[in-house]
Amino acid sequence: MKKIFLLLAAACVTLSAAADEGMWMLPYLRKMNSKDMKARGCKLSAEEIYSMNNSSLKDAIVIFGGGCTGEIVSPDGLLFTNHHCGYGSIQSLSSVEHDYLKNGFWAMSRAEELPAPGLKVRFIRRIVDVTPDVLGAVPDIAGGGEREKLVAAQVKAVSERLAGENPGMDVEVKSFFGGNQYFAFVIEVFTDVRLVGAPPTSIGKFGGDTDNWMWPRHTGDFSVFRVYAGPDNRPAEYSPENRPYKAEKFLKISLGGYDEGDFAMIMGFPGSTQRYMTSYEIDRLLEVENPQRIFIRGERQAILKEDMAASDKVRIQYASKYAQSSNYWKNSIGKSRGIRRLDVKGRKQEQEAAFTAWAAKNTLPTEGYSNALNLIRESVEETAPYFASSQYLSEAIGRSVEILAPARLAVSKTGGELTEALKAFYKDYNMPTDRRVAKRMFRIVGENCKELPSVFAEVIDKQFGGDTDAYVDYLYDNSVFADERKALAAAEAGTDVSNDPAVLLNKSYTAKMRELAAAQLAGKRKFADGQRLYIAGLMRMQPNKAWASDANFTLRLTYGRVLPYNPADGIHYNYYTTLKGVMEKENPQNPTEFTVPAKLKELYAAKDFGRYANERGELPVAFLADCDITGGNSGSPVLNAKGALLGLAFDGNWEAMSGDVAFEPELQRTIAVDVRYVLFVIDKFAGAGWLLDELQFE
Repeated sequence: MKKIFLLLAAACVTLSAAADEGMWMLPYLRKMNSKDMKARGCKLSAEEIYSMNNSSLKDAIVIFGGGCTGEIVSPDGLLFTNHHCGYGSIQSLSSVEHDYLKNGFWAMSRAEELPAPGLKVRFIRRIVDVTPDVLGAVPDIAGGGEREKLVAAQVKAVSERLAGENPGMDVEVKSFFGGNQYFAFVIEVFTDVRLVGAPPTSIGKFGGDTDNWMWPRHTGDFSVFRVYAGPDNRPAEYSPENRPYKAEKFLKISLGGYDEGDFAMIMGFPGSTQRYMTSYEIDRLLEVENPQRIFIRGERQAILKEDMAASDKVRIQYASKYAQSSNYWKNSIGKSRGIRRLDVKGRKQEQEAAFTAWAAKNTLPTEGYSNALNLIRESVEETAPYFASSQYLSEAIGRSVEILAPARLAVSKTGGELTEALKAFYKDYNMPTDRRVAKRMFRIVGENCKELPSVFAEVIDKQFGGDTDAYVDYLYDNSVFADERKALAAAEAGTDVSNDPAVLLNKSYTAKMRELAAAQLAGKRKFADGQRLYIAGLMRMQPNKAWASDANFTLRLTYGRVLPYNPADGIHYNYYTTLKGVMEKENPQNPTEFTVPAKLKELYAAKDFGRYANERGELPVAFLADCDITGGNSGSPVLNAKGALLGLAFDGNWEAMSGDVAFEPELQRTIAVDVRYVLFVIDKFAGAGWLLDELQFE
């Protein structure tokens, strides 16, 4: 293991980061990045950004919900994040009578702040490099299932030790660099989180699917929450007696804005990148994974969109579900386009050829580097048919046919717990919509999927002559889970539902998915070995390069500059947009995506921008920075050289959608909503200026 430790040590002492690529681990900022950051204009020391023993900037950055970032912006636990990050909670609190999605919501006092059930905010209290603990007892030659078992045992031991040392905290141990490095994260979880404010959809989602991932952008993508704590300022379940969390560290707000070329940095929780992806995996992504996702989600979204347009109740019920689906649907379209357009596969093949030549000349066969790419290639080839069917079934049945959800609950829960879970599910469920979706999904699964659950042969073929529509009608006509009243009655009576059609469908689907997972297990272990060796070999081949691990939803920092870009010949995009562009985009022919609220028009006509205007008298809405982010960074603070809040990151740009696989320094941009627009909407548009009284300005 000494070789691996030395490789990682070398990666952490290189002089500076190349270009603006890199989602950097905070414990290594001093060694890897601080000199370069200072040269670019950063005024903060590495210790001020991340300290092991003292309060630092990282203590103001949180995991918001299950997949976003938020930031604490006041001493009383006020939190900013994106509108699309808070969307699920806003939707859950909405009804036809209180349509907070359409009309927005603003608490005018702390007493009016709305508890958001199920919403959690997580603070990272400690970050510990536990690589020696995890890998110290794992032989270099261990691979496959043996290595997996040894590592799992060590991870368990480390987690238990740290949990004992940090009572009341969660502990997560995650791998980096393909299993060559491990960090432990000690996390404090707050469960009393309340909605404070959200703009209407006409601001928070202005531009809708059309503008998603596009620049220029004019979306006020923000929402406001507050973290509450018990009397000891520690996490506590919701109680009216809870008080706002007293933040030791929070972000100051910058009203000074930015100019082209200014230093900018982002802290947050990037979800997943594949920068070490090989050409073999790119083939699978372009030929199987993305096409299947794009087709299946597109078919389902078309049905959801029709039903949402026909009913306000259904629109509210399915708003969050549609948004979650369509976001990654469009991402997949853009990613495939970008990978082809920028010849990412060709560049990967060049890297692989150089690696193969280096390994043959500079390493011994027993070290495994010369076989790393073969292991990856063999894994992709061996798992191909099972991977394709597994993804197809997951997208078309597991994610799309909603009646399976209450059937699963009935199998896994009982009593009051089951009743409450069912009530939560049916709040956002419309059976006719689900039936329509199910008919389309079963039809395309039967036509396109090679590995089918047993229900197709044993029920659809035998009992319904292969007619999937007839089977779906039977399913929804006879399952108690198609009707909330019947499902709740069965739960309260403790009725045996083991032969319910939806339960039997779920049993058949689950059995097939397990079968497909088992068929891929050996190949996945082969891939893990190959990737670990490939990444370690690349680091050994280029010891003077600054290496950053792929994103895995852990706290990172990225930095760069506020910059425009040129997406194509003869086209130049400015580095910021203004409220003028909102007015110009208004489109009565597309009111769902491009409606401008009357109050916003009035404020624009009067040029009533107050202190939120820039030096040119414009009201900035969004801006660009060439920082390295991905999904999970939504809601992340974009900070200036002094660590003050400039805005909230909410998107990437269309031309660089391949960025998760290969960073594009000339094209890749973070899109952020300007904090001045956020404050303008809170103050001037919503009249909730009382919230600004607890902020501190730079």
